[in-house]
Amino acid sequence: MPETRGLVLVVEDEPHIADLQRRYLTREGFGVHTESDGAAGLAAARRLHPAAIVLDIGLPGLDGISFCRALREADDWTPVLLVTARDEEADRILGLELGADDYLTKPFSPRELVARVKTVLRRAAGPPGEPVLTLGRLVLDPQRRTVLRDGAPVELTGTEFNLLARLMRHPGRIFTREQLMSQVWGYAGYRDGRVVDVCVSQLRAKLGDASPIRTVRGVGYGATDRPA
Repeated sequence: MPETRGLVLVVEDEPHIADLQRRYLTREGFGVHTESDGAAGLAAARRLHPAAIVLDIGLPGLDGISFCRALREADDWTPVLLVTARDEEADRILGLELGADDYLTKPFSPRELVARVKTVLRRAAGPPGEPVLTLGRLVLDPQRRTVLRDGAPVELTGTEFNLLARLMRHPGRIFTREQLMSQVWGYAGYRDGRVVDVCVSQLRAKLGDASPIRTVRGVGYGATDRPA
């Protein structure tokens, strides 16, 4: 059997959409396993340990939000790409707060779906050979994807880790929300900064008074080892 880029679990209750996702991902060299309801999808995630999960929010039985919550509560940080309807903005934000790594809004291009799966996997892998970053009381290891606060580990979602790493790589630099959406989430030209604000809020809650993140009103966010 030829080697694939990794297994992608697709959890989608609309058969034609699931089939479209499967076909396009398969063309790009991914192995694909599909499930049509949340409970079966969660069982498959625990059984198969996929490289990434494409997860519809509006699933029968166990919905995508509950699925994501159960996954993260079990300390499973498999990259999750949410698929949402346009009227599910609140659920989309909640999904990101629970640890989803990215999202697509229906209707979407299957080519964009494949590109976003590749992106979340690339972010999870990190650039090769990058040195450990230290800022204030934090130590971030890009290769092991670990963060230590005063020597103790801090559990972060994939996106939280990527945002913190982006800021720590450039201490003192201020990024606009639009820049962070492009560089961390991959949304070029996307101007709604609420997703960034949610992720920053979650990071600050987890890092406590060791958080290096500073807000510059009307501009964006940066990182510094100086006290707030």
